[in-house]
Amino acid sequence: MVDLGIPLILLVVIFVIPVSVLMGGAILSALVGWALKARTDEAHEGSELVELNT
Repeated sequence: MVDLGIPLILLVVIFVIPVSVLMGGAILSALVGWALKARTDEAHEGSELVELNT
């Protein structure tokens, strides 16, 4: 019988961990970008430059 422990650990280390880190970073970046954009739009409401930024 073949021990599947080592290949399973390698699979997790090579594929699952990097993908989860990248996806977590993408989600965190989207949330920070959304929060900063909302805050900036609120702070500069009425400025003519906001209308030019599309």
